[in-house]
Amino acid sequence: MKYIELGRTGLRCAQISFGGIPIQRADAANTMAVVDALERHGMNYIDTARGYTVSEEYLGAALEGRREKFILATKSMARDYQGMKADIDRSLANLRTTWVDVYQIHNLPMDDFAQVFGPGGAFEALEEAKAAGKVRHIGATAHNLDALRRLVEEYHHCIDTVMFPYNIVETHGTQVLRQARAYGMGTICMKPLAGGNLEDWDLALRFIAQADVMDVIIPGMGDVEEVERNAKVAEDMRPLTPEEVERCQAIRDELGQHFCRRCGYCAPCTVGIEIPANFLMANYLRKYNLNQWAQTRYQNMAHHAGECVGCGACERRCPYQLPIREMLADVAAVFGY
Repeated sequence: MKYIELGRTGLRCAQISFGGIPIQRADAANTMAVVDALERHGMNYIDTARGYTVSEEYLGAALEGRREKFILATKSMARDYQGMKADIDRSLANLRTTWVDVYQIHNLPMDDFAQVFGPGGAFEALEEAKAAGKVRHIGATAHNLDALRRLVEEYHHCIDTVMFPYNIVETHGTQVLRQARAYGMGTICMKPLAGGNLEDWDLALRFIAQADVMDVIIPGMGDVEEVERNAKVAEDMRPLTPEEVERCQAIRDELGQHFCRRCGYCAPCTVGIEIPANFLMANYLRKYNLNQWAQTRYQNMAHHAGECVGCGACERRCPYQLPIREMLADVAAVFGY
């Protein structure tokens, strides 16, 4: 396992580590087994969030008695002082710890900078928590390149880490991430598998490692099998062959930028449609020709793409600015309702 210092934090992290979104769909016993596997393989950086429902609680229980063996990061969508202060304390309680190594401002868009960094903003609560020893380093996550650029150019002196999507099909952050590193900011890779759209995880993870703009890569892991799979890749980070470089280009040509990353920020739909799940069923039908399988599961959903009323609330929340209404119409056309 390769270990890399996370920017100026001095935290020595396993290059391939743990993303905590999928664990919320598991249970406490499974989470314990996952953390056992992480410890066994030395995958010591754990990322979770207040917004990942029970992820913090499950991880807190699993980390009890071995907290010092892991670097623990979480994040909050709070934008004001009181909200962030409350979330920090809630995270500490959930995680059963007295400190978090990296506490991040979660999914920061351009429109929220003034509130977050202004008087009475979330950043004040983070600085206060850092002074009290509750938070050791302050980070921020972004999905938009303009927001990442602003974080790096204007806040590199006070933000220690940045998290941004980076994968075979999303490399537009390369230059800004290099600048972040030059400033001493730690760089953390989210969406290394493009929200599950990249099936060759070995190729996907080695591509990111070879790009050399990310300190830590955090694929989501929901079970021991996924930990073992990613650990196996981490132990053999061989360079891409010319044939694999060509394969990466073919994947870009196939996917483009017009796809759902399954981040879930579009929710809740005003009429109850599970938007990422609807897209996923259409992908199973179109990409894998699993006609009956996809039809049955789509039919069993409580709400279907054809029920979209076109309100646009989901599009306003999507960090990738996807035309979700148009995409849902395509799904409805595929299934007929």
